[in-house]
Amino acid sequence: MPMIDADGCLLNVSVEGRDGGPTLMLSNSLGCTLQMWEPQMEALTQLFRVIRYDPRGPGKSSVPAGPYSMPRSGGAVLALLDDLNIEKVHWCGLSMGGMVGQWLGANAPERFGKIILSNTACYYPDPTNWLNRIKAVRQGGIAAVADTIMAGWLTAEFREREPQITANLKAMLLASPVEGYLACCQALSTLDQREVLPKIKSPTLVIAGRHDTATPVAAGEFIRSQIPGAALTILDAAHISNVEQPHAFTDAVVGFLTQR
Repeated sequence: MPMIDADGCLLNVSVEGRDGGPTLMLSNSLGCTLQMWEPQMEALTQLFRVIRYDPRGPGKSSVPAGPYSMPRSGGAVLALLDDLNIEKVHWCGLSMGGMVGQWLGANAPERFGKIILSNTACYYPDPTNWLNRIKAVRQGGIAAVADTIMAGWLTAEFREREPQITANLKAMLLASPVEGYLACCQALSTLDQREVLPKIKSPTLVIAGRHDTATPVAAGEFIRSQIPGAALTILDAAHISNVEQPHAFTDAVVGFLTQR
């Protein structure tokens, strides 16, 4: 269902699952739409009311002018929750979704129960990779970087074993609006949220992929060390761990959110 955020951006939003129960909000990786969460939806909707959304830029949401930032992206989430009349949710964000979750946990703690930060980072000490990607996409579109991104998203073994899933993810990436993708890359090139992490008081689970080169285990370990009481789970996956290890990912999420 389409909804308008605080900046007048048209957001593509899906609300499914159990009425009257706790609410879980899922937030995507850069280059993915809300469809990336399909492997988890059957299990999650039995336990939670699940909100999925395409952030500004990708999917079926509109592409407002940049620059984008974590405060701007986080503000859109809070406006969306207000529009839905939802006071408090659990959060699960992967990659860029985890970065938005860090900002939200630190700046709007009253709106979040438990927080899951998956395959993500809080800062990039060297922006070179992002700047090179921006240059390549400006010159040749997302197709110019798609194969490199897919090699980081999924292990070679998984890509060989699951060619259709791999092709679907690649098609999702290639369908991203170029200007929105670039605006997100620009925001990530200057990302530094190290100072916000100690402000997160919600129970937090960090998920990392053993073979993740985009946001390696060390990035997850650092986040875990900076958030009071946070836990870390490592999955045998690359960057898009919820797709590569769907059952282990779902078990980790459900176990964390339902434990007392």
